[in-house]
Amino acid sequence: MYLVFTLPPLLLALIAQAWVKSSYRKGLQVANRGRLTGLQGADVLMQRAGLSLPIETVGGDLTDHYDPKSKTLRLSSGVARSPSVGALAIAAHELGHAMQDDEDYPPLRVRSALVMPVNIGTQLGTILFIAGMLLSYLSSLAAIGRVVSWIGILGFCMAALFALVTLPVEFNASRRGLQLLSNSGLVAQGEMRYARNVLTAAALTYIAALAQALAQVMYYVYLLSGRRRRR
Repeated sequence: MYLVFTLPPLLLALIAQAWVKSSYRKGLQVANRGRLTGLQGADVLMQRAGLSLPIETVGGDLTDHYDPKSKTLRLSSGVARSPSVGALAIAAHELGHAMQDDEDYPPLRVRSALVMPVNIGTQLGTILFIAGMLLSYLSSLAAIGRVVSWIGILGFCMAALFALVTLPVEFNASRRGLQLLSNSGLVAQGEMRYARNVLTAAALTYIAALAQALAQVMYYVYLLSGRRRRR
């Protein structure tokens, strides 16, 4: 039954990762109109967006992100050095997050506020669920055990809520980034499809993350409900 719940979202996640890597490689092979690297393009796009942020280069692939705490845009070395459409698309997406932060975009604030509760909830969720299941084997503590297990499941629900809130944040950042990129003139209209492919593939990974989080919740609910029926 574990595979029944977890295998479909796992397959979706694997497909999403493969699509991201494929779209990323193709996007990096298409030179942008201005022959600007991701670092140079990010600077131009930032000025058009009316932002002034430090830009740092970090190691790894697809490690690009915007840090709202330090107000810093971080680009992977591959994106920072590549004069491609794919590099500009990724930089534009991360600038979309910076624009959200600058405008105090509500879903971004909600997601930021959820980070600590989610970390605590997911760590305690497993402990409480297992502890509750063990207590349920003792007839005198069975009722308490079920309550503890349900509290543990609420911890997993926090992770699903975080994944759900992430969707509008990421979709909106992509929309902002693509609009910014299109208006900048750095990418020809015929090349925009490569930028959209990269960001669409990335969006699927967040959908897969939500599916995995929901599958985990449903599996633990199934375990708890099934045990109660057997008793």
